[in-house]
Amino acid sequence: MMAITRRLFGAALLAASAFAAFGASAAELKELKIGYQKTGLPVIARQQGLIEKALESKGISVSWVEFTAGPPLVEALNVGSINVGWVGDAPPIFGQSAGSAIVYAAALPSNGKGEAIFVKPDSPVQSIADLKGKKVGVGKGTSAHNLLVAALEKAGVAFSDIQPVYLSPADAAAAFASDKIDAWSVWDPFFAIAETRYQPRILARSSDVLNVNTYFIANKTFADEHPDVVTSTISALEVAAKWAAGNRDKVAAALHEVTGVPLDAQTLAANRSEFGIFPLSDQIIANQQATADRFFKLGLIPNAIKISDAVWTPPAN
Repeated sequence: MMAITRRLFGAALLAASAFAAFGASAAELKELKIGYQKTGLPVIARQQGLIEKALESKGISVSWVEFTAGPPLVEALNVGSINVGWVGDAPPIFGQSAGSAIVYAAALPSNGKGEAIFVKPDSPVQSIADLKGKKVGVGKGTSAHNLLVAALEKAGVAFSDIQPVYLSPADAAAAFASDKIDAWSVWDPFFAIAETRYQPRILARSSDVLNVNTYFIANKTFADEHPDVVTSTISALEVAAKWAAGNRDKVAAALHEVTGVPLDAQTLAANRSEFGIFPLSDQIIANQQATADRFFKLGLIPNAIKISDAVWTPPAN
């Protein structure tokens, strides 16, 4: 009886210690680190200081960390150097398959019209089918990678029939300018910048071949320990989305102010963007699962994954 009592006391003490540690870690949060890219809803929220205002009463400051693409943002989330961030459809799939400690916290609309595969206007390539044997610049594990895979599949072209050249957007821009790649698959604002410079021939947009979303994701431990911070941030993004939808004439200027991307390119990007943030529905999860299954079938990710395993559910209260 004494042994059982001691074991129960020990278990209770351990539970109390864990609870105290949890409470302390939650109370000690002083800064939210947000990963973002050069366009989209988080940039608008940053320009207006909406997340900062939402967290001010909690005594939490906000820092913003810029990334050129989703994969390095996902890796930063995994190691805890940022807490939350916004990415396209493919990066969290690659991250989850590699065991990254990330969760889907909310969904945003697709970047369907603002992501494309294109060539220069004088290129002999007239269609996706003409990409056989050609060099296509794309960021590995990015949403543009998914677009390329899906567009080739729709055109009946095997992924192995092209020469993917995995490059960051900046390096791909240089390669495209110097004709070291034949085509480029990329998202706004890089797509918009290329449009203003080259008036390229567009072979396919994401909206032509995909039904996907973009995502607000979080470090799993952070989301579990600080759910109120995550939900407050999502609420601030909702405010930003409503403002953007009703003030499209000002969206480009807001994006330009934060990112420094030329105003004409950000105007193109803003005019074709959709704004919103919402929970992950069963259909959104199913669409994301279809993308993950496609990647695994092609050998682009090492392990089959179940998207629903990485969907974060905020606490009821």
